Amino acid sequence: MTTRRKFLASAGVGAVGASLAAPAIASGKITWKMQTYAGAALAEHVITPAIDMFNKIAGDRMEIELYYADQLVPTGELFRAMQNGTIDAVQSDDDSMASPTELSVFGGYFPFASRYSLDVPVLFNQYGLNEIWDEEYSAVGVKHISAGAWDPCHFATKDPIRSLADLQGKRVFTFPTAGRFLEQFGVVPVTLPWEDIEVAVQTGELDGIAWSGITEDYTVGWADVTNYFLTNNISGAWAGSFFTNLDRWNELPEDLQTLFRVCTDQSHYYRQWWYWGGEASLRVNGPKMELTSIPDEEWATVEGAAVKFWDEIAAESDLKARVVEIIKQYNADMVKAGRPYRYG
Repeated sequence: MTTRRKFLASAGVGAVGASLAAPAIASGKITWKMQTYAGAALAEHVITPAIDMFNKIAGDRMEIELYYADQLVPTGELFRAMQNGTIDAVQSDDDSMASPTELSVFGGYFPFASRYSLDVPVLFNQYGLNEIWDEEYSAVGVKHISAGAWDPCHFATKDPIRSLADLQGKRVFTFPTAGRFLEQFGVVPVTLPWEDIEVAVQTGELDGIAWSGITEDYTVGWADVTNYFLTNNISGAWAGSFFTNLDRWNELPEDLQTLFRVCTDQSHYYRQWWYWGGEASLRVNGPKMELTSIPDEEWATVEGAAVKFWDEIAAESDLKARVVEIIKQYNADMVKAGRPYRYG
């Protein structure tokens, strides 16, 4: 694991002050520090191409220095660090970065809110979630740039899961909200630094992972330490966003703001096809994990429990109720629309 102590030690004393300072403007060049939730191997796909593109086009006007999971601050401290200006921008879901807003519960994998990756951008861009996110984050000094989809959420485990009973007592690394939902089926959620997960599975500290789809399992090495992949998922797509410190955002010239938006949109597009194609290809051709399934009639119990979970969340506040109502309306519309939106 790359800890803050190791990172700062390797950076050198002189670099430490610079690393954790407010953005530098030297010779007119704007420099931002940005941290992603992703480790290095995953970041090569989910963010590095977009930031490389930004830096190339921005040239000598602006540079974004990209850091990976836990390099500058632990993932759970990302929001606070961005809010106070220690870092300038973040790529994460609301849940993982411990957003203090009421929206945190909807980040990452809100159970069964989506079936396909395209559901996420439609919810934000056509069903009103963008406006809610912008309002809530602006109120706490953060600019929500845009949301996009990642992969679906599946179990990767050491032992096979072929029924709900097989989930009992399984110690699983997952997102906070997903863990809260899965506890009713006997899952024991475990919180660890992202970079520690592979070793934790090897040592038996974890029985499995419910953090990603199969593409990510192969990309980051989890397929090397787990034996089975459960085809049932608890959400069709991870919902994550790009955020910036609001003051830093307002300081940017309009054309650099536009360039940042364009590059984040390119990141969202890249992930759409990279994950969508990878999930299918690795299920068919991947040699490392055996596929298992829980029968549809049994899995319907989990889907039914998700709707009850939505109502529990909605009862917590008017804002959460507003978001849940949008999710319900969207899914009802998709069912009415029929193929290819919802069927089976």
